[in-house]
Amino acid sequence: MKNRKPLSLRVPEPETRPGDQPDFSAMKIPEAGTVRRPDPDAPDHEIRDLAYALIRVLDNDGQAVGAWNPRLDPETLRRGLRVMMLTRAYDDRMYRAQRQGKTSFYMKCTGEEATCIAQVFALDRDDMCFPSYRQQGILIARGYPLVQMMNQVYSNECDPLKGRQLPIMYSSKKDSFFTISGNLGTQFPQAVGWAMASAYKGDDRIAASWIGDGTTAEGDFHQALNFASVYRAPVILNVVNNQWAISSFQGIAGGEETTFASRAIGYGLPGLRVDGNDFLAVYAATEWAAARARNNQGATLIELYTYRVEGHSTSDDPSRYRPSDEGKAWPLGDPIERLKKHLIAIGEWSDERHQQAQKDVVEEVRAANKEAESHGTLGSGKTPSVKTMFEDVYEEMPWHIRRQRQQLGV
Repeated sequence: MKNRKPLSLRVPEPETRPGDQPDFSAMKIPEAGTVRRPDPDAPDHEIRDLAYALIRVLDNDGQAVGAWNPRLDPETLRRGLRVMMLTRAYDDRMYRAQRQGKTSFYMKCTGEEATCIAQVFALDRDDMCFPSYRQQGILIARGYPLVQMMNQVYSNECDPLKGRQLPIMYSSKKDSFFTISGNLGTQFPQAVGWAMASAYKGDDRIAASWIGDGTTAEGDFHQALNFASVYRAPVILNVVNNQWAISSFQGIAGGEETTFASRAIGYGLPGLRVDGNDFLAVYAATEWAAARARNNQGATLIELYTYRVEGHSTSDDPSRYRPSDEGKAWPLGDPIERLKKHLIAIGEWSDERHQQAQKDVVEEVRAANKEAESHGTLGSGKTPSVKTMFEDVYEEMPWHIRRQRQQLGV
């Protein structure tokens, strides 16, 4: 008989569970402004330390400090703040609509607004976005009508996608917003492929894509990084590390052993790890990665370090697997409050203006919702015509499909 210790299997567990006090004491948070900013054309082997750092611009006093400060003008900052506030107000209204039975499903991005909105501000209007299901802020930042978004959530007679998608899986070709898919990670290789095509055609547009920390365990993630590296695809690949993949904490995807940004190193790509609740840091990192892509230096992997304040979706109860007040204890704060504090610190905002802005966005959402509900909500009977399921597939409808439609009398 062999005299060996029996093997044991390690299953990662979060530090705290329901009933425990939230504990983020193990987090290493550097002072804002201390991470170096290399030239965007720097070779990847010279910037590997950035995959283990945490790029931060806003300090505890609301001041923008350090080499990564993008020095945005006050008007751009105010617009960014308003879009984040509008996105949160929209989320709150749609969440209530689901609880009232007016739609079947909804997903909020509370606390994560900056991870996509700041990025869109740093991209060109026609750069192609391949989002996951928590990037509704992209459409709002690009001016897509709230009424149209609500029409889809309600699956009503004016649903632009004619009831063919889940309520939160938007699509807008005009706004360079690729159709959201419920299949985990598919948007990563799609973004890389689109970016490769853009480069092949000699275009000047780049792509950006977002996935969650849990999706890095999918094969699509690694295939995307491999192709992006080999062909130097002009794409920005974002991992939104919000600490939780439904009820699985980020350690299940390997987040305890190393950073998600460091996954880039094995593929010969630069990796940036960024404070995802710092609007200025997210903007600056995106601006850096976009410059690299446009200079034919290839892709960048960005880990956006943030926290999912709400449940995974309206079907989820986070109190079953984490402390109920964990979101309030998140050390990197709230992106809206932090940008508000910065604007006040530089004399370009006030509590009074913020309160008025809050009223304005809530009213804008209320008015849009009233119009959307006039076209119907789930179960109201005001839905896209049955005949629409035969449309938008074939340029010329085949005889057997035409016969099926005739049999239905539509």
